[in-house]
Amino acid sequence: MIATLVAALVFTATSTITLATVPSNLRAMVQSRVELAVRRVAAQAQLGRLPAELGTAPEVHLLQVVSPTGKVLAATPDLHGDPPLLPVMPGRQPEKIYMTDHTLPPRLGESEEQYLIMALPVHTPQGLVTVYGATPLGEVNKALAWIYILVFLGTPLVLFIVAGTTWAVVGFALRPVERIRAEMAEITGQDLSRRVPVPDTADEISSLAATTNDTLDRLQRSAETQRRFVADASHELRSPISALRAQLEFANAYPEETDWQATGARALAAADRLTYIIEELLMLAKLDAGAVVQRRVVDMCHMAAEQVRRREGSRVPVILAPCHPAPVHGSPIQLDRLLTNLLDNATRHAATKIDFSVTVDDDKVIVMVTDDGEGIPPEDRERVFERFTRLESARVKDKGGSGLGLPLSREIATAHGGTLTIAEHAPGARFVVVLPLYEGGP
Repeated sequence: MIATLVAALVFTATSTITLATVPSNLRAMVQSRVELAVRRVAAQAQLGRLPAELGTAPEVHLLQVVSPTGKVLAATPDLHGDPPLLPVMPGRQPEKIYMTDHTLPPRLGESEEQYLIMALPVHTPQGLVTVYGATPLGEVNKALAWIYILVFLGTPLVLFIVAGTTWAVVGFALRPVERIRAEMAEITGQDLSRRVPVPDTADEISSLAATTNDTLDRLQRSAETQRRFVADASHELRSPISALRAQLEFANAYPEETDWQATGARALAAADRLTYIIEELLMLAKLDAGAVVQRRVVDMCHMAAEQVRRREGSRVPVILAPCHPAPVHGSPIQLDRLLTNLLDNATRHAATKIDFSVTVDDDKVIVMVTDDGEGIPPEDRERVFERFTRLESARVKDKGGSGLGLPLSREIATAHGGTLTIAEHAPGARFVVVLPLYEGGP
């Protein structure tokens, strides 16, 4: 519709200009030829050199010189012996051109035809005479007829062709889009493995199809991660709940044989583990959802010193290297959880000590937590950041872990525009956190 409307506007403007200029220009050309021939004969008559038989001019073959009484004084061969082209009309002003369209009898041509006739009264030595010139308008009328046919019949036909061609071309171009739409309509949340067809056109539609497939890939990975996360979370939550339920059922069935103090301690430990898992799951869910948290300037050096103070008297000492203020812009709660998780992990695996450092390097704050334990094999250094992933050594040393600490720590670092990686170190493992340095501003 838009293409047809644009074409209609263009054709309408062109047709209007054509109809306004071409007919008048064609008549002006004919008039100029006849007027030139008439004035040539009039000049001969004024000089008294008028022959009895006038010579023809290019495309003007009908010329007459007529006296006031209607007598033909001279004429071209085609008008030899014919009456005046127009009746004599007295009172015409000399030297003034008179012009009219007139149909001449068939004897002057092959058929009755319309002519442009021009009359010019002039004074001659023989007195006042009128010079007539005539030329057929057949060619002009044919040209105008073709113009009218092209404008009033050709324009609608061209518009119909433009509309049909555009409809067909656009339909053919959008056919891949319809196939993409149909395939997308068949894809459901239960089966995200299907992909839309990518046409071999190397254009915007093929880019759309490729982007759609990339989006489906991300959705499939997200859905698989979510299903695995739900399954793992269910498993991790089921174990402490089952243990707690078994303890309480035994105590309820044999109250006289139950050590209520020990049972309460075990139940409290199970409840603490459940609380820890639920808190980490909630924080992961918030990070996944991109929840906005209150951020402020946090001194990582001060926060590291607070972590060391809390761990005084723990199984292995935490040795904090001297540090200077290292401000970052972030959530104090999340950054504290990041350090807590890294130090808890190092405490489980360290043999004799944990080295802890906070440094500033250009526009980055670098936090390193290094233990002297058995280390992490290179092939597992990315796998430990997957949720609920626990290596065999971790399961042996701490059966109550959830496998959420390190994944949550990486999510927190990423949410703060930083990274969390495992660097090469022996003996033990070295976790490196890189965060952007806060350099002032609102």
